[in-house]
Amino acid sequence: MKLTTYTDYGLRTLMFMACLSPGARSSVVEISNYYDISRNHMVKVVVQLVNLGYLNSVRGRNGGITLAKAPKDIRIGQVIRGLENNLNGVDCESPGCKLVPVCRLTRALKTGMEAFLTAMDEFTLADLVSDNAEQIIAILKIDNR
Repeated sequence: MKLTTYTDYGLRTLMFMACLSPGARSSVVEISNYYDISRNHMVKVVVQLVNLGYLNSVRGRNGGITLAKAPKDIRIGQVIRGLENNLNGVDCESPGCKLVPVCRLTRALKTGMEAFLTAMDEFTLADLVSDNAEQIIAILKIDNR
């Protein structure tokens, strides 16, 4: 199982935000600069995280993004489900596969994927950063306002 880069960026964004003081704001530009990620790509990720209810976004001079939930209330498995656009494992719609009528691979992959996501639901955003937030802040040189 390999997560898409999009989901990776989403998880990194949430980890970044969880390391800030509660209620502190950041911006797409700040996060994309810290991770050296395209601003345009980060905008798409942040918009999706806002739509999923993990981030709040305020436009304007005093705007920015904040966590919409406490890190202890954000389940990693749920974040992955929300960000990944294909959790099937294989593309059975691709032309040329003659096994589709009798294939059991998709069922096996679905079972494995659910086991993976269930395991990831055991972790919260707080679990990912609580013991090492200071190290993350130092590495990313976050201004922890």
